[in-house]
Amino acid sequence: MPISRRAFLGALPGACLALAAGCSGSGDGPRELRLATGLAGGPYGALGDRLAEELRREGIGVRVLRTAASVQNLTMMTDGRADAGFSLADSADDAVRVRHQAVSALARMYMNYVHLVVREDDRIASVQELAGRAVSLGVEGSGTAVTAARVLAAAGLERPPQVVRLGLDASIDALRGGRIEAFFWSGGVPTPALASLDGIRLVPLESLVPVLRRGFGPVYEHASVPSGAYGATRPVATVGTPSYLMCRTSLPDDLAHTITETLFRARDRLQAPSAPGGRLDERYAIGTGVVPLHPGAARYYRSVYG
Repeated sequence: MPISRRAFLGALPGACLALAAGCSGSGDGPRELRLATGLAGGPYGALGDRLAEELRREGIGVRVLRTAASVQNLTMMTDGRADAGFSLADSADDAVRVRHQAVSALARMYMNYVHLVVREDDRIASVQELAGRAVSLGVEGSGTAVTAARVLAAAGLERPPQVVRLGLDASIDALRGGRIEAFFWSGGVPTPALASLDGIRLVPLESLVPVLRRGFGPVYEHASVPSGAYGATRPVATVGTPSYLMCRTSLPDDLAHTITETLFRARDRLQAPSAPGGRLDERYAIGTGVVPLHPGAARYYRSVYG
């Protein structure tokens, strides 16, 4: 029989020994919360700025750290340079299951859609046609780069593409300038920087979801970019993977509880991307797979469900 949500939450680890609450710097608590987000202007950067402002309203000092996003954020939480931050689910899963990093989840946030972007007039119709072509996988240290490399491996190209690692803005410029023929991006739909462009098209990726799930588990899902996004006249089936709000496992329970509570209390003001989970629903938020919920976050969810 499937376990009930109430039973699931009740089975989560109990709260650890009480640690200093807030950001006073006593015990293991930071003097200010160091929130690792993403590149300025990107979805994690914008969402992080809004979350930081909400936490400051709760009396928590916050320092926002601009990063390459997922992989760098997880590394910074592990080595003590950051206290919380955003990550794609596949990067977080890898951090916990493979690298055994001391990170925990506060919430599953919203679904990201893998975009494989080409010029509208280009004849590329499948990921297999990227063989030998110049492709940007995303900036080094980003979750997009991790996902893109796995997509290419799953596709079994006859020969490797010519890989470059550029951020979203640089990838757009390179595609426009003819220096690359395609690029990957993982984000909500529509991603503003792409929605403002003319002459682009998405390549379907859905056929690779079963291959990715066999290799890496349910962090990859079937997803569909709706018709009308980026000028498309019909939906584009692709790969989806959620975003998580993560923290270092040693973050004090009371602080983790406050961050999680603030996240949901301020959900209307945070303006998460328009995607499954974007309304920040608690039922969606607890589904973090092998990535454990922080005890402070679990305490918040138990309070919600009674």
